[in-house]
Amino acid sequence: MRDNSSATTLLPPVIPSRQPTGLWWGLAGVAAFSFTVPFTKVAVESLSPLFIGSGRAVVAAILATFALALTRQRLPRGTQWVRLAVVAGGIVVGFPLLTSFALTTTPASHGAVVIALLPAATAVAAVLRGRERPRPAFWLITGVGALTAIGFASLQSGGFGQLHSADLLLLGAVVAAAIGYAEGGLLARELGAWQTVSWALVLASPLMVFLVAVSVAQQPPSGTPVQWLAFAYLGVVSMFLGFFAWYRGLAIGPMAQVSQIQLVQPVLSICWAGLLLGESLTWSTIVGGLAVILCAGAAVRVRLKPATPQPAAPHPAEPLATRTLEPAKD
Repeated sequence: MRDNSSATTLLPPVIPSRQPTGLWWGLAGVAAFSFTVPFTKVAVESLSPLFIGSGRAVVAAILATFALALTRQRLPRGTQWVRLAVVAGGIVVGFPLLTSFALTTTPASHGAVVIALLPAATAVAAVLRGRERPRPAFWLITGVGALTAIGFASLQSGGFGQLHSADLLLLGAVVAAAIGYAEGGLLARELGAWQTVSWALVLASPLMVFLVAVSVAQQPPSGTPVQWLAFAYLGVVSMFLGFFAWYRGLAIGPMAQVSQIQLVQPVLSICWAGLLLGESLTWSTIVGGLAVILCAGAAVRVRLKPATPQPAAPHPAEPLATRTLEPAKD
């Protein structure tokens, strides 16, 4: 009997599908990121926000330099450096600094609700960067999610339409991270996933070292062991190791399903804020968080859902006989 005979019994693959593996790696990355907001809140109690936002990037840049050197990664070329600057501006400079300053005056649970906009904002940035034309439902759901987050922040700031400076910083952090994620996702196809993050850290390191020096000159860092441990977590895990797990999950895939795990992140952050920091979780926080997460999830699903393909019309000059499907050979 021939090996390719249709009568040959098909044995199950020895190596199982890698889909669950990708999902687990993605969940590990999201779990690592979910501690970022609560631990930033712990660190800013004594350490300056400028030192935290820049210092964590310096710690991660040192680790990234060793990783790139040990694995002998090739240098980026040409416009890749410009695109890396965009990634660095979003996820290395913008998001850490803005969230650090915002969390000096706002609870971690409040910050987690506003940051829950990030999946939808990243989808919008990817649409604009990739020049996609999503359905009107995508823009409608995204707009509702943004208005929900802004409304939640306004009501907790003293009335509808009133936003504290911390809320504006958090919204700016969401925009910065979304742009960095979208550009980084495209660039990762050329440089590799963790390599893109590492090169962005190295590229931003001179600026971040300068900001660390400025912060130390203004306010010499001093904190409790717990606060220093929180700072170490932000530098080693949130800014570096977490990306290894997250991007490995995306690489194994399926990317569309793994990327939606990020919607769990704000839920975990709100839970950690209550368990670790003792913050009271009000009904407005719970309802606001769920509303933003649902809108973000719907927006991501609408964007990822493929459009119904239209059958291509046969060429007028093509003979009818050539349009029929050739029968499968045994």
